[in-house]
Amino acid sequence: MQRTRIDYSIYANIQNEFGVCGWILTILSYILIFFTLPISACMCIKVVQEYERAVIFRLGRLMPGGARGPGIFFIVPCIDTYRKVDLRVLSFEVPPQEILSKDSVTVAVDAVVYFRISNATISVTNVEDAARSTKLLAQTTLRNILGTKTLAEMLSDREAISHQMQITLDDATEPWGVKVERVEVKDVRLPVQLQRAMAAEAEAAREARAKVIVAEGEQKASRALKEAAEVIAQSPSALQLRYLQTLNSIR
Repeated sequence: MQRTRIDYSIYANIQNEFGVCGWILTILSYILIFFTLPISACMCIKVVQEYERAVIFRLGRLMPGGARGPGIFFIVPCIDTYRKVDLRVLSFEVPPQEILSKDSVTVAVDAVVYFRISNATISVTNVEDAARSTKLLAQTTLRNILGTKTLAEMLSDREAISHQMQITLDDATEPWGVKVERVEVKDVRLPVQLQRAMAAEAEAAREARAKVIVAEGEQKASRALKEAAEVIAQSPSALQLRYLQTLNSIR
């Protein structure tokens, strides 16, 4: 519904008269085309591919009927201009952004955005360069969203952050005729000093776990020795049997 209202706003003034000068130029252009046939046909006939659309302006006004294509369409030289719009999914990389996380850690984050033009007419009339505008908006959106996250959330919740960014970008670019299909957070890079500190912390944690394992082993061994001593104290013959087993193993 929103895109329909946008279309109506674009086409609201299309049916206005060109004025006397406009009609004179139009008639003269058709006369010129007639007298220069078939040479003029090469300038009037244009082709757009299956994945393209052509937005036509006549004397600066948007032609009714929306974007043309795919296939053949006609223009009137001298008074018509047109712009081709690619409807395929395009992508761009968001340059690494220096972001201060919620817990005051500075990280460098980059991402990839996949988008396509959903309305060729709006993408031409409502914004100068839809792709460039989307890229700039993606940079600010990435900083704004990650600025509300802690470092742990950035490292563990990339999928949720990417989805949130995709929804935010898609809503913001809708008036430009752009559909954001997907956003992927590529990498979260930490400062070198923080990497060293985290590596030292991980090493200390590993050493602590190793010491706990050794202490648990010693505790189990001492319990086994205590149980053996209790058995020997209760049965002196068990000590003699153990002595004989030891002599036998020495031989």
